[in-house]
Amino acid sequence: MNEKNEVIHSYDGIQEYDNPLPGWWKWLFIISIVGSPVYAIMFHGVEGRDPEEQYSAALAANTRLQFSEIGDLTSDAATIVSYMHQPDWVRVGESVFKGNCISCHGRNGEGQIGPNLTDEAYKNVKHIEDIASIIEKGAGKGAMPAWANRLHPNEIVLVSAYVATLRGQNLPSPRPPDGQVIEAWPAKVDLSEKPKSE
Repeated sequence: MNEKNEVIHSYDGIQEYDNPLPGWWKWLFIISIVGSPVYAIMFHGVEGRDPEEQYSAALAANTRLQFSEIGDLTSDAATIVSYMHQPDWVRVGESVFKGNCISCHGRNGEGQIGPNLTDEAYKNVKHIEDIASIIEKGAGKGAMPAWANRLHPNEIVLVSAYVATLRGQNLPSPRPPDGQVIEAWPAKVDLSEKPKSE
């Protein structure tokens, strides 16, 4: 002890004060220990309360809200061409691409394991609607996986429209061109003039 009645201990010639922790710190520590099981049960034990599940549910609800504006899309040439000329929907297709496709096709479609999508050479595509077909069913004996059971049909159309917009950018690629040059995509189509099927 010293003149101020502070406890000092010495070890190996080093002196230090034995100051107690502040009361608020001790209580905060006790409350966090006592509260942790409640937190674990509330946010990890009750279905739908996990932050990741809440995010997924909110994302799904937002996607349904967006898709309610356009209804159910078909993956035909006219639909894909129409949506590739609508920047807001191309951005939705780009987000689907960046969330699922960049590990094989590169961040900007320049190709990695999968082919370069920015040049004029295509291996499995002859017409623009073939892009959606390949995304749905896969290609190359599983090298390109089928996404029909993982993506909403509208997402397939919109990501196809995004991929179609990449053509002709000719970004530098680690891969040589795959396949052969095909005809240009069809001209823009106004879907409001397209006859509706009954």
